[in-house]
Amino acid sequence: MAEYVRVASLADLPEGSLLAVEVAGVRICLANAGGVVYALRDNCTHQDYPLSEGYLEDGTIECSWHGARFDLESGRALSLPAFKPVQTFEVKVEGEDIFVAV
Repeated sequence: MAEYVRVASLADLPEGSLLAVEVAGVRICLANAGGVVYALRDNCTHQDYPLSEGYLEDGTIECSWHGARFDLESGRALSLPAFKPVQTFEVKVEGEDIFVAV
């Protein structure tokens, strides 16, 4: 069973924003889309660029380097040049605290 680790607070991640965090040596991108918090590995599968430098739009995250888009919930690659999915992590919010399963 995965262990949940506190990574941030909701105050650190306003709606519509991205935040890079690190848990046990793993870079994770937190995304607040429509009040729902998602967690993905913080690297585009195309060329290892931080997704936390990207953009949120309609349930997707877009890499700012080459424009690859990924589904926030599943991590599925939605557009080239990426074709491999990005790893996602389970998230839970308790009060103002954000936890990610690692």
